[in-house]
Order: sequence, then structure tokens, then C-alpha cells
Amino acid sequence: MKYLYLVDYWVPFPSSEYGGIVAVVAENDNECHDVLMNWRDECEDQYDSNIMGNVVKAQKFPLANEHASVVVENFVT
Repeated sequence: MKYLYLVDYWVPFPSSEYGGIVAVVAENDNECHDVLMNWRDECEDQYDSNIMGNVVKAQKFPLANEHASVVVENFVT
């Protein structure tokens, strides 16, 4: 079963003025983390340690149909 994760953007103020949210389809927290590590901008690698904490705290919604594990949408500042 896959889930839709709504993950808070992990780059803090002032680098990210208002934060944001990233919507990810993944099977579990570890897969969500891996998807985000591959998606994130390499210039943000100093914040990589924040990603897993935000994945664990993310809202998760079960999906009825099978979907690929991927970043579905994002809004970040």
C-alpha cells in the first residue's frame, strides 16, 4: 500500500522565507525519505538531516490505487 505524504519543507528561515510543503507518494517513511533525497536541490544538502524528521511528522493518507513513488507536487519558497 502506498501513501500520500505531505512533508513540511526542511530548509529553515531565512534560506526559505516562508517554508513550504512537498507532496510525495511512497510506501513508507524510508522510501519517502529516499524520494526526497533524490528530488532535493544539492545546494540544500546541509539540511539533509532535517528531512527524515519532517517525513516522520508528515500527514499520511492511504491511496486506493497503486502509484509510482514520486514527488507529486511542491510549493516551497
